[in-house]
Amino acid sequence: MKRLAANLATILFVTAISGCAGGTSAPEPDVMEVTLEAPADKVNTAVAEVLTQGGYTVDQDEAGNVTTGIRQEVRGPWNGLLRWRFGVGKSRVEARVVPQDESTTRLRLQVFYRGKDGLFDTWEDAETPLPQSAANEIRLIKNALHLL
Repeated sequence: MKRLAANLATILFVTAISGCAGGTSAPEPDVMEVTLEAPADKVNTAVAEVLTQGGYTVDQDEAGNVTTGIRQEVRGPWNGLLRWRFGVGKSRVEARVVPQDESTTRLRLQVFYRGKDGLFDTWEDAETPLPQSAANEIRLIKNALHLL
């Protein structure tokens, strides 16, 4: 009887441990691709303005690539601490602006978001919150271009 109880306890223990062994799945990439009825120079300007107002530092090149640094969450010296240890999320954006013709432009925008649950946890890829999502950034860019 003791042997049966020991075997049963072992089986329950192994079952409980194996249930916790699975890792978290990686979130889907936060990407949007749209065609805008506006010239490429106006789209470039709108993308830079919207991302700058959103707290990003924007770098543009001649090929239509737009990249940002990590979003500034607060103004002042505390922002570095939020990025390094105390924050729960940080994001950056990459965009590609491709002119289709004089009045139409193709925009591909991707948001990279990393998050963590606690002070001593490591940063991991996470689902983008709505205010920083690619869909919201596209909406703001359309608003800046007066397309909505």
